[in-house]
Amino acid sequence: MNYKNINEVIMLLEQFEKDNAISNSYPKDTEGFKMWICDRQNHKSGTVFDEPYWEGKENGRSAESAISTLLIHINRYARTYSKSAISDSEFTTQEDFIYLINLKAFGAMTKMELIKKNIHNKPVGMLIITRLLRQGWIEQTESEVDKRKKIIHISVKGIQALEEQMKNIRQATEIVTGNLTYREKMELIRVLNKLDRFHHPIFSRNIDSKDLIKTVYQEYSFKN
Repeated sequence: MNYKNINEVIMLLEQFEKDNAISNSYPKDTEGFKMWICDRQNHKSGTVFDEPYWEGKENGRSAESAISTLLIHINRYARTYSKSAISDSEFTTQEDFIYLINLKAFGAMTKMELIKKNIHNKPVGMLIITRLLRQGWIEQTESEVDKRKKIIHISVKGIQALEEQMKNIRQATEIVTGNLTYREKMELIRVLNKLDRFHHPIFSRNIDSKDLIKTVYQEYSFKN
């Protein structure tokens, strides 16, 4: 048995855990470790890639600015298709059916767990939950662990409302991914998951808006 190789792997794992504790860029499992190794090797070898064009690049516009704008645009396109998908239904907004989809997929949970899963603040999330309760699409019961908390789950009526619109909703999600190939979709999921793993812990801390940028800049490094 080559103990030198084993020691090197252990040292790499330790470095992976240290780096990932700071950046939170990779899943904390074997797949994350493999992605970290791959990115590390590409960085060392100076792998050449074709840098894409973005609007304003010739005038000095940064890649970060282009990414932020494109993410906003894609979100607006997605909302437009979602609005069309529920235009002939009792759903008021896309958040209504997204909340129901989460309850159906992940099961009963507390109100705050559902709100956090959808990356909403409490006032906005409570309005959506109140609307769903009024429609009879969700039901709530007292938590057996903490009587102060309410556990909500999707009702039979909610499942029916969701199923009636699922065809349109699936078509809308297919349109959003446009003309991407399967490989491009998988790569996009990987990149967006990486971004989500970075931002979600920050969002969960509920840092005051006036302190948010300063706090994040002080705690994280953005140098590649």
